[in-house]
Amino acid sequence: MSHQWIAERMAHFDSSGIRRVFDLASQLKQPINLSIGQPDFDVPPQVREAAIEAIREGKNGYALTQGMPVLRDKLQRRIDARYAHADRRVFVTSGTSGALVLAVMALLDPGDEVIVFDPFFVMYPPLVGLMGGRCVLVDTYPDFRIDIDRVRHAITPRTKMILFNSPANPTGVVANEAETRALAELAAERDVVLVSDEIYRDFCHGPFTSPAEFNEATLVIDGFSKTYAMTGWRLGYAHGPNEIIEEMIKLQQYTFVCAPQPAQWAGAVALDVDMQQHVADYRRKRDLLLTGLDGVLEVEMPGGAFYAFPKTPWGTATEFVARAIEKHQLLIIPGNVFSSRDTHFRISYAADDETIRKGSAVLRKMATEGA
Repeated sequence: MSHQWIAERMAHFDSSGIRRVFDLASQLKQPINLSIGQPDFDVPPQVREAAIEAIREGKNGYALTQGMPVLRDKLQRRIDARYAHADRRVFVTSGTSGALVLAVMALLDPGDEVIVFDPFFVMYPPLVGLMGGRCVLVDTYPDFRIDIDRVRHAITPRTKMILFNSPANPTGVVANEAETRALAELAAERDVVLVSDEIYRDFCHGPFTSPAEFNEATLVIDGFSKTYAMTGWRLGYAHGPNEIIEEMIKLQQYTFVCAPQPAQWAGAVALDVDMQQHVADYRRKRDLLLTGLDGVLEVEMPGGAFYAFPKTPWGTATEFVARAIEKHQLLIIPGNVFSSRDTHFRISYAADDETIRKGSAVLRKMATEGA
């Protein structure tokens, strides 16, 4: 009876892949957890103190929809210094995910097509579907590099948006300058909105290039969750042409209302905190993981974020992950959560060294002993 109550748009959401992993995980007493996509360090002390101080000082009411000047103005100055675009405006969002929701709401009409690179961040296809859009997947296997000719052939008169994520979740791969420039120039040439999800920008173990450097109409989405471990604080931002930002602010007013005010005062402090030691630490953790898997698993070198996306040594990724969880208490995520394929699995090395070592040992054992 109750199925008649649910809107048709909810069919675009399928949490079964990740839910299955966590349902299995809930039965484990001492899991080896390499599944969580959030930093394993805490929010820097001075940022925590700034939030506490803001709360004590009564900064607990609604924030301005576009963000408090203490944070928004600081972000605008930095963005202006970096890009020097005549038309680039920033506003503060309720998390990076909130910014993504506002972007697709503001830009997509039913029937519009969105180019998404496969593998992709799990939210992209459902959000596009929610707006009545259609995802056009551009395959990046086996090395997860962008083939600009594939993108060019995927563009049709209905293409409205390209969703781009570098450093990427789930692969950890970072697009190089040539790939990024080619994508930015193609989007400009075809008048397609390029949305650049840069949430892992600071966790980059080499040069980082934003497509906004080559295409002034690029909409950039970023935030504080990964760099400063503020995942639960729901603080992000978006910057791009005023025409787009104005519509996103209007939508925020009628949906999220605003980003949490105390978090914004803390975010302004966070911008001045040097996180390079944590970035270096994750590079070391990446190398620890890859050393542990060397010779037994096929994996592309992650250039950023804190993920690796190895090829499954036997069976489907769903079968391999189920065995890892049930037999070895190792939590990893099957690739079909992030992809049209079920051939790889995601490891998050945002974990302590001992967990990484234990997880690597299990994967070596599973790869060499087979099913």
